[in-house]
Amino acid sequence: MSDNQIFRCRKILLDHGWSDDVLLGVDDQGLITSVTVNASKNSAESQVVNLDNVIIPGMPNLHSHAHQRAMAGLGEQASGEEDSFWTWRKAMYHTLAQITPDQLYHIARMLYLEMLRAGYTRVAEFQYLHHDQSGSAYANRAEMTLQCAKAASDVGIGFTVLPVLYRYGGFGAQEPGDAQKRFINDAEGFLEIVSCLERDLQKEMTLGIAPHSLRAVDKNLLQDVLDATDKERVVHIHIAEQMKEVDDCLDWSGQRPVEWLYHQFSPDPKWCLIHATHMDKEETEMIAKSGAIVGLCPTTEANLGDGFFNASEYFAHKGRWGIGSDSQISVSPIEELRWLEYGQRLLTKSRNVLAGREGDTGHTGAELYRQSTLGGAAACGVKAGSLKVGNLADFLVIDDSSPRQTGRSEDDFLDSMVFSGNENPVSAVYVAGKPVIVDKQHSERAQIHERFREAIKQLSQ
Repeated sequence: MSDNQIFRCRKILLDHGWSDDVLLGVDDQGLITSVTVNASKNSAESQVVNLDNVIIPGMPNLHSHAHQRAMAGLGEQASGEEDSFWTWRKAMYHTLAQITPDQLYHIARMLYLEMLRAGYTRVAEFQYLHHDQSGSAYANRAEMTLQCAKAASDVGIGFTVLPVLYRYGGFGAQEPGDAQKRFINDAEGFLEIVSCLERDLQKEMTLGIAPHSLRAVDKNLLQDVLDATDKERVVHIHIAEQMKEVDDCLDWSGQRPVEWLYHQFSPDPKWCLIHATHMDKEETEMIAKSGAIVGLCPTTEANLGDGFFNASEYFAHKGRWGIGSDSQISVSPIEELRWLEYGQRLLTKSRNVLAGREGDTGHTGAELYRQSTLGGAAACGVKAGSLKVGNLADFLVIDDSSPRQTGRSEDDFLDSMVFSGNENPVSAVYVAGKPVIVDKQHSERAQIHERFREAIKQLSQ
């Protein structure tokens, strides 16, 4: 297919490295069809969009719970008992028990706008709020997921849909509690949600599935759903986030969560294991060798007291990974990458822990950025994450006039972007070749903000 749009990029990070004066051709499907390096200044001048800044791939966000944006910052009051992930979860359940489809749409739309402005160009929405406040199915079983899809479409962010399979309240098929009634489906109900999404999603959106966690499914249920769904779909699952989860799994099965999963199933490069915080050496190597992707959410993992992912060992095994915003207490890919490295520095009392291995450039910020875009795109089930022919034209325009970037170029530029200052460096965002953020703003910003405020006021009452 011929180019429908041509972008002239003064400086761009392509899949093989940095280049100057590049023409990027994009077709009407948003795919890159041509990359011309050292292009003539006079070529196709009448068709060219000049991007006179630094261009880098957009960041996929591989793990998001949109509804949790409504309570970001509201879990920071001491309860009088020993606070933990599990006490936080009670507060989260209280908030989502009230959310209506219309409110979820406005919450998600606000969140996805924030993601775009921060440099995320695609989001994988791990959506388990399926039923109404009484626990009854909506007329369209996929109602809540479709509200998120509509929000993504209206804002312009790329969207991977992950309806969540959630049946049980704990390991060993324990019955769920009343606070979980909006989540619960058996195989038939879940597959009906998938069928509704297959029918109603826009064609450019990607559909995967997400068993919530090992405590929320059992072997037979998960096997039935995997057997009944497209084998090419991505599969995401929470695993080994908390030590209590590991201990409960050991009490139930005699095995650790990752160990049990790999003994019962065969996770492969289409699987994404979210958090995987608490693994032993064998489990770490197991995931890396399988090609599955670990979804890391360092700001959420810190906020919830999950613990540190053993990134240094996992990276040594060349494990694949990406980042997500999860609970939305921070919506910043830079902060996620920064805290991933800083966590390892605090653990090891050393610096530049996650770079300098065989085959990489030794630039910590640059390597973290490159690896996370590639892993995130794979986890989202799309050809993206690097700028090359055949991939989606998802890219960021980074303002290199900032004092923080003065005198920086190429990988030094990315290092400084990740590890220097807190200013948002993103000036424009393109998703599938279309501008969705221009001069740091979205065309619908004011209206999105206003409707979000109304939704939050309703929930506060």
